[in-house]
Amino acid sequence: MRNIRRNPDIIWREEEEAREEALRAMERGGDASGDGTVLLVVSGMMHQLNLLGGEIWKLLDGIDEERLVDTLAMTFDVDRDTLSRDVRDFLIDLDRRGWLVHE
Repeated sequence: MRNIRRNPDIIWREEEEAREEALRAMERGGDASGDGTVLLVVSGMMHQLNLLGGEIWKLLDGIDEERLVDTLAMTFDVDRDTLSRDVRDFLIDLDRRGWLVHE
């Protein structure tokens, strides 16, 4: 398996208060999928990642996809196959945008 890293040219930061709020909403059974928890600046454009996207982004420091899913499965109470598909789809999208580096 290839290890995946964030493109080092992308500036980003975690919005800690938004993350905590999204986690609280998720714990109450609410939908936190629309809450931006990580901000990226790419070519002068700002992008927001929701809770799952932000957690994935933060882990992309030379991790392979299987280990990434294992780590996320400890945080998110979701069927592993569903999580694996969501992670794969997200990584494909990030890769198409040129936001990933593969080792």
